[in-house]
Amino acid sequence: MYRSFKHALAILGIPFAVIAFSPATQQEESMLGFTAGTAAQQRALESQFDSYLDRDNLRSWMHRMSARPQHLGSPYGKENAEFVASQFRAWGYETEIETFRVLFPTPRTRVLEMTEPTRFTARLAEPVLEEDATSGVTENRLPTYNAYSADGDVTAELVYVNYGIPDDYEELARRGVDVEGKIVIVRYGASWRGIKPKVAAEHGAIGCIIYSDPKDDGYSQGDVYPEGPFRMEQGVQRGAVQDMPQYPGDPLTPGVGATEDAERLSRDEAPTIMPIPVLPISYGDALPLLDAMSGPVAPASWRGALPITYHIGPGPAKVHLKLEFNWDLVNAYDVIAKLEGEEFPDEWVVRGNHRDGWVFGASDPLSGMVALMEEARAVAELTGTGWRPKRTIVYASWDGEEPGLLGSTEWAEFHGRELQQKAAVYINSDSYSRGFLGVGGSHSLEKFVNQVARSVTDPQTQVSVFERARAARMVGGDQEARTRKDLRIYPLGSGSDYTPFLQHLGVASLNVGYGGEGGGGSYHSIFDSFDFYTRFGDPNFDYGIAMAMTAGRMTLRLANADVLPYHFGSLAENIGRYVDEVTELADRLRTETERTNYLVNSKAYELAADPTKIYVPPETKEIVPYLNLAPVRNALDRLKESAESYDTAVQERLQRGPQIGTATLGRLNSTLLSTEHMLTYEGGLPRRSWFRHQIYAPGFYTGYGVKTLPGIREGIEQRNWDEVDQYVAIVAEALERAANTIDSAKQIVAEN
Repeated sequence: MYRSFKHALAILGIPFAVIAFSPATQQEESMLGFTAGTAAQQRALESQFDSYLDRDNLRSWMHRMSARPQHLGSPYGKENAEFVASQFRAWGYETEIETFRVLFPTPRTRVLEMTEPTRFTARLAEPVLEEDATSGVTENRLPTYNAYSADGDVTAELVYVNYGIPDDYEELARRGVDVEGKIVIVRYGASWRGIKPKVAAEHGAIGCIIYSDPKDDGYSQGDVYPEGPFRMEQGVQRGAVQDMPQYPGDPLTPGVGATEDAERLSRDEAPTIMPIPVLPISYGDALPLLDAMSGPVAPASWRGALPITYHIGPGPAKVHLKLEFNWDLVNAYDVIAKLEGEEFPDEWVVRGNHRDGWVFGASDPLSGMVALMEEARAVAELTGTGWRPKRTIVYASWDGEEPGLLGSTEWAEFHGRELQQKAAVYINSDSYSRGFLGVGGSHSLEKFVNQVARSVTDPQTQVSVFERARAARMVGGDQEARTRKDLRIYPLGSGSDYTPFLQHLGVASLNVGYGGEGGGGSYHSIFDSFDFYTRFGDPNFDYGIAMAMTAGRMTLRLANADVLPYHFGSLAENIGRYVDEVTELADRLRTETERTNYLVNSKAYELAADPTKIYVPPETKEIVPYLNLAPVRNALDRLKESAESYDTAVQERLQRGPQIGTATLGRLNSTLLSTEHMLTYEGGLPRRSWFRHQIYAPGFYTGYGVKTLPGIREGIEQRNWDEVDQYVAIVAEALERAANTIDSAKQIVAEN
């Protein structure tokens, strides 16, 4: 799982006492998608579901599955797949393991040494700790590396580039520092790791070293492992660095499932493999390298927490970086378990969590995996009472998420047409820890999420998880949380297995988790272990039970609802906010451009610059034109009108009774589940056609971070005005298609 999602959940844990409603009171609200009678039955079912949940199962499964390294392609990874499948079969699910052949590089040679001004050889290893029982398990264990780095043998001066995002290179240019022909050293944070070598290569760097600075991920945050939950001196964050903003999944089979006989690109043809060698290191190994650098002192915002003065370089530190990989095709094992629906078997609720880790993976991903398993076991217990879901529930245990969403992407691509016809919602989870509920996803599901959150009790505070999350947002400065009835769910970028469902296929999706109080220093290291997790993550698995309750309610309500519980008013409102944001972005960029051009033309930069330092003023830039967003605003008004009309009509119809006939419900729900697909465009986004959703996408230069209205927003950011005009038209057409679909659903409701 990507680190930024954990950070999104890490809201300040300051004591509070803001309690507006108890979970019981909130349950009196009409349940979306249900009549009064079926809602009462649903609440009783959920109460029974809760009674089946057993935290001891989570503990025992995590202990077993994290006992040995279980990365993609490992023997224990296959053994865990077979174990999970056997559990689902024992619970009564129709279960199979689907296998895909994917490219997965593992390191053969790793060398990092400083050759000037002094000699130093990086350790590139994590220590064995007495307090961590599995830290000494080395058989089949992956060393510290970045998957999909290029092979390379390079020697060059170092340049420190802060977080290595585009703005940092603009700062370097203003200071007259060039990275061409150099090796950059960059700290983790501010963006997904794969963006750092991507931007470095675009600027001519020949190698990239990524380290964890203790300011962001270490002793500056608190006590380090094993005394505390933060990253210790020799801890290293592994991770993949392919250019996932182009497409996730197997680099050799973009757009098609990586079956044995799939047509594959050659490795040289695969555009997502990084063109330069990349290596992650600890802050223990980074300290001698950074300490040996000179050149300009780094700006204040670039300085970490190491006991040195941070210099930019280049040099005099010169390093030798040599990396070689085994570029193997390995099997990815996806466990797929189905419970067929009684009334609407061809409407699917898909619920997934990945299973593979970089090493032992107790937190990431097994915390989420064992919560999903316990949820599925309790759902199966319900069938013993004679209950069956109306819709088919599909549970998925994905392989190969860590190297780039391989298992989920290949499965979704292989079954793409069927999923677009049948999948009502994809519900994703990843890792979780103690703390606050965080949910992102399709905004047509925002009200649904809030209703579920009001019905789950937080195990620490005994208020609803909705109220705890709201209070935390208020403490964190979110003024809207005080006045808005519902909490906003965040828009999804990338970083976990929802990506192929939402952004490629146009299936409405959610990403659900808890976090903020479990530390994070084990992330992608050998210390993501059972011992770490049961000390710092969720010692009593209280939040594992809360996670199972939360995602279990979502799954059960979606599977049982008379009418799929979308609320399109929330979708339209949030899109309206994004339209306002891109308008403000263009206005702000215009003002900044005018100011910069004035300062350059008046030579004010020369007057302000320190004459003792090299400083290169920016060039003048093309004035930002006034953009015509009227087609989008007009289509948005149409969407708002359609959404309000449908939302009102369906709620009135469900509350009025009598029951709507099964055939009519099938036609209505089939129409509704296609709405998210209407927001996609077959041609995709500029320079990355795999990403088709026109409302949500990972940013081209943020990786995991979301860009809403991405075709328009990134066109403005890149000053490509023709592209902005093109995607204004595309987005407007998508909104019109969605409005037409919602109108069709409203007509079905009105006729019944």
